[in-house]
Amino acid sequence: MKSIIVAFDFSKNAVHALDYALVYAKNLQAAIYLVWVDNSKPAGSLIETIDEDLRIEKKNYLKKIIDDYSSRYPDLSFNMVLGRGKIYQEIGKTARRLKAELIFTGTHGATGFEAYWIGSNAYRITTTAPCPVVTVNCNYKITGTISHILLPLDSSLETTEKLPFTSDLAEQFGATLYLLKVYNTPLKVIRNRIDHFAKEAVDLLNQRQVKFKVEEVESDNVVSGILNFAKDKEIDLIAIMTEQGNASANRFLGPYAQQVINNAPIPVMSLRSKDYHDLDEMDEENEF
Repeated sequence: MKSIIVAFDFSKNAVHALDYALVYAKNLQAAIYLVWVDNSKPAGSLIETIDEDLRIEKKNYLKKIIDDYSSRYPDLSFNMVLGRGKIYQEIGKTARRLKAELIFTGTHGATGFEAYWIGSNAYRITTTAPCPVVTVNCNYKITGTISHILLPLDSSLETTEKLPFTSDLAEQFGATLYLLKVYNTPLKVIRNRIDHFAKEAVDLLNQRQVKFKVEEVESDNVVSGILNFAKDKEIDLIAIMTEQGNASANRFLGPYAQQVINNAPIPVMSLRSKDYHDLDEMDEENEF
């Protein structure tokens, strides 16, 4: 059985993410693992006692949630995982151990300058997880199905790396993939490169017999272009690549990815470049 993880912190956002994860669990026939990580740092005997009581209460509350969802959805498997330490590291370790297909985490969205930054834990999970991460805005109305998936294409070498997983997901749901060529420059070299990647994507999707459409948009603001298109086409899920720590023009990294996640009223699935997975695992092994 496949495994999906919900990062759980007892907030309304986490419960909302759990409810959304059910859509995938039902369709993928996957087991759900609620992962809570205790990242508290006791500073004295009294604090230690209070923290231990709080941990026990949270553990019992998480068990009640699992019992409740198990009774409501008897065909699904709900499991509890408790960790201690840095949240993003424990989520990543659990995902590797379970060979998880997806991780779900809730977001509250943001306005103004906050729209450039997601919460630190959600950001760390999204950029270091060994599998795709789906961030869910707390205001998103869950429909129970995935019919339209948006896959923006830019000029970066990594842009098509999200295609195999996303196309598998589209096939599983019977959804239509929208390949969106986002042009934000008049430079022919860049535009031709985007066209080339789009052609590669079309060839792959034809081989897999996945339903798809090719669209394009001209926009000085990449994020606005993506989100406006998503609204017009009633997109259910946006797939993007996440930040990898190096800079390159015209790619969905850094502020672009953060702005999409924070401003999208619909769920966003973030995938990492495969070239960086081994490096991150080495970094974790060398941490003290």
